[in-house]
Amino acid sequence: MNRRFLISLLLLWSLGPLLWQVYTSFCSDQALIQPFISHDHRWTLTHYQNVLNANPPFWRYLVNSFIVGVSSTLLCLVLALPAAYALNRIPRRLSILSRLALVGAALFPYVLLFLALLELAREFNLGNQLLALSLPYAALSQPLAILLLNNAFNDLPPELEDAAKLEGLSLFQRFRWILIPLISPATASTAILVFLFSWNEYPIALTWISDSNKLTLPVAMARIAGSSIYSVPYGAYAAATVLGSIPLVLLVLIFQKPIVSGLTSGAVKG
Repeated sequence: MNRRFLISLLLLWSLGPLLWQVYTSFCSDQALIQPFISHDHRWTLTHYQNVLNANPPFWRYLVNSFIVGVSSTLLCLVLALPAAYALNRIPRRLSILSRLALVGAALFPYVLLFLALLELAREFNLGNQLLALSLPYAALSQPLAILLLNNAFNDLPPELEDAAKLEGLSLFQRFRWILIPLISPATASTAILVFLFSWNEYPIALTWISDSNKLTLPVAMARIAGSSIYSVPYGAYAAATVLGSIPLVLLVLIFQKPIVSGLTSGAVKG
């Protein structure tokens, strides 16, 4: 009984903010100010209508974030997979030093690189280009991605690759047809983490993108929250939050099994 209660309390604590946003998104402005207003004036779809019918339309921000997230994830994996494999094949001492460096890079607050990234955007004319955002996003995600994928490579028995060598497979063939399929759960979980980072990132997108038609979701939501100088549009902001959360919820539900499998790989040794 106590265990069920603790689990229910934890779920309520985790889902509480999202549930409150859903509730707020359907409440009228009067209901947010007067909690005991009648039901006839409490519920409304006006906030969703205003968000979806805005100029530019809200769905464009979702598409922009999706483009940035997919391109960042693909670029990150293309670079991280061979790097993680190479890290697993270098001498042990060098491998340990490299992993320590990657841990430090993963823990480094990237906000401190803000001005440097802004100068790079100015120097190479990367502003207002959605695909250009994938460059810093993929680079910032590299340390964590390499560490996760390297752990997956470490869990593979070396006899598999030795047998493939005896069959005459080249390094690329072994990597493409044997190793990558075997670590697909870890690759999927890593891809989800990189995508989530790219989807939610705010400071870089704020400074690199100024065209209102190319804004990503976090920047667009910040503009919605500050659209009025007299009051905070809680209802519209809550509606935007709910709409922006739907793709992420669907993504996690669809890829739930590979995510859990990838994150728990190597946790149990037989």
